[in-house]
Amino acid sequence: MGRLAAFAHRLGSPRWFFDITGPWLVVLSVIGIALVTVGSVWGLVFAPEDYQQGNSFRIIYVHVPTAHLAEALYLAMGAAGVVLLVWRMKIADMFIAVTAPVGMVITGVALLTGAIWGKPTWGAWWVWDARTTSVLVLFFLYVGLMALRQAIPAREQAGRAVAVLAVVGTVNVPIIKYSVDWWLTLHQPSSFSLTEPPTMPAEMWLPLLVNVVGFYCLVAAVVLAGLRNEILERESDTAWVRDWLARKLRGSEA
Repeated sequence: MGRLAAFAHRLGSPRWFFDITGPWLVVLSVIGIALVTVGSVWGLVFAPEDYQQGNSFRIIYVHVPTAHLAEALYLAMGAAGVVLLVWRMKIADMFIAVTAPVGMVITGVALLTGAIWGKPTWGAWWVWDARTTSVLVLFFLYVGLMALRQAIPAREQAGRAVAVLAVVGTVNVPIIKYSVDWWLTLHQPSSFSLTEPPTMPAEMWLPLLVNVVGFYCLVAAVVLAGLRNEILERESDTAWVRDWLARKLRGSEA
């Protein structure tokens, strides 16, 4: 536990975090691209048609990963909000600042692909059921986080206000997850469950699982790249950033 606590404390240092995450970015990017390529080709080309929905079900290979990520990213921001409010680690504020626009885009893609899937399945692009409405609320929470940060000039005050909203907004995530169980809804139950076997045949859910993992790796790489850039921007007046930039410049000229 002591080593874990020490690692977590060091991870809160922007300089140390920047130094150790360079290789992570490369690994996550390579794994993510490889898995998404394999999973997409497998699911879109080789998976069998659904016996009820035909080929329209194939949008699941984009919709489900983005829907999962939309919730996971917000939960991660909520956790970072707690870290910022309790331990005042500024890298937590950087993480929220970088993740909010990524989460907004991912949630937008989930809503768009859900609408495209809903048209042939439900006969309508949009229905105001519990799942779709709560995901729309999630989208506006991401937008609200970004707008709130822009509305408060003082960076430290803005960070605390955004952290509070990020923490409070996590209440919406279990509503999204359990909406299909709590209310009457057109939306189908979750495609994955840790307690029940998949309802789809293996040749359909295996490429979906590959794509989910691949999307997580790719989005993690995007967030990590943005976080590293945010660190450089906020720490631009420190000696270690100037030294790093000088080394990069000498390396590019060599």
